[in-house]
Amino acid sequence: MGRLLLWAGLLLALNPHNGAAQKLVCYFTSWAHGRPGPASILPRDLNPFLCTHMIFAFASMSNHQLVAKDLQDEAVLYPEFNKLKERNRELKTLLSIGGWNFGTSRFTAMLSSSASRESFASSAITLLRAHSFDGLDLCFLYPGLRGSPRSDRQNFLLLIEELLLAFQQEARLSRRPRLLLSAAVSGHPHAIQKAYDDVPRLGRSLDFINVLTYDLHGSWENFTGHNSPLFSLPGDPKSSAYVMNYWRQLGAPSEKLVMGFPTYGRTFRLLRASKNRLQADAVGPASPGKYTKQPGFLASYEVCPFLQGAKKRWLDDQYVPYAYKGEEWVGYDDAISFKHKALFIKRENFGGAMVWTLDLDDVRGTFCGSGPFPLVCVLNSLLLQDESSSTASSKLCLPSAMNSSTTSPGRLTVTTDSGVLLPGGESTATETQRKMEHLTTVPAGGVETPARGIAAFVRHTVFMQGETDTPQEGTMTPVTTG
Repeated sequence: MGRLLLWAGLLLALNPHNGAAQKLVCYFTSWAHGRPGPASILPRDLNPFLCTHMIFAFASMSNHQLVAKDLQDEAVLYPEFNKLKERNRELKTLLSIGGWNFGTSRFTAMLSSSASRESFASSAITLLRAHSFDGLDLCFLYPGLRGSPRSDRQNFLLLIEELLLAFQQEARLSRRPRLLLSAAVSGHPHAIQKAYDDVPRLGRSLDFINVLTYDLHGSWENFTGHNSPLFSLPGDPKSSAYVMNYWRQLGAPSEKLVMGFPTYGRTFRLLRASKNRLQADAVGPASPGKYTKQPGFLASYEVCPFLQGAKKRWLDDQYVPYAYKGEEWVGYDDAISFKHKALFIKRENFGGAMVWTLDLDDVRGTFCGSGPFPLVCVLNSLLLQDESSSTASSKLCLPSAMNSSTTSPGRLTVTTDSGVLLPGGESTATETQRKMEHLTTVPAGGVETPARGIAAFVRHTVFMQGETDTPQEGTMTPVTTG
């Protein structure tokens, strides 16, 4: 407990603006209940006090109108999801439409005229109000890419502005709180350049912006790389800090930018088991997880069993862990990396954290031995509880979630490639602050194009996975380190 108090004190000292409210936005997927055995999760299994906003993924579209993806969603899952608000009346719920597998053709058709956009807005209000959602989340990640015409970029902005206007008008007429409007946006600089015409305009109309600061590396590449590093490496700028500063430099308001946190890892199969460091040669994905059954992907509750008997390492420069066992390699997040990322959010005064997804965390505490929701509880404790210490989440997020480790349960000692982090992570606060003060940012008036390490935009694995598509190879040149 003393270590936790010291960590909280460091946060307060480093961030003079602690009073500003931050969001914890958590996605839940409709297919989570279809996983086998203890991995099957329904909305009733969620802790309604963990997050400030929960987003149900995904709805669908028919004839330019927002519709439920299937009858079970509308009859069972929507009501159960929104019933969580009976336990926490401050919780806001949103319905998301899109995702990788949704494609672009239906978005393009809907965006193409003011009449079809108006039809979509009207149907969105009807569906959201009918099922007691508080808002809409747009997951059209790549306007102008993946077969989407260039005109979609401008039309997407028009849709957002027209949705906001429609939501405002409906709120005045109904005398109910205005429906919220958010969007999930890419974390790949090339896609950001190609997909979004006017970032300040985008930021003015959205209540918050969920930035996909994950899937930055994965088994579609022929070398190991971390899924969601906090800081960049020389020659490879892709990192959470880089992406968040990229969006801010382009004109998105800091307080509306919400940084993505993955509750999963990306795996690789090593070319040679003896070459197992970062950027070691890889030949595709490692074995599928027992419950998610996707090559190259492990839910956090599948990472925990993998770590038994695996070699665990900490990336000093990127503030994230990885592990390997034989020819299998996984880059993942744990309580310590989540702490460093939360500290970065507070230090930089960003709007909060977004989690993909609640159902990929250890919901019941079955797999990792650190209590229910061990990763999301870290974010709740560091981003929300100093805002409202009386919240019921303080009773539900037990200290065990804050004490998880990359070495052994109940300890915060982390073995690194170059040394040992002292227990509790206290010794790293000064170094973290130093890195934050020397972040790679996009130069004013231009876009940084590093000579090495930036891939041409590739069809990488799903933004929000369910069924995944296998990406085409990119053109990234690794810096050989293993």
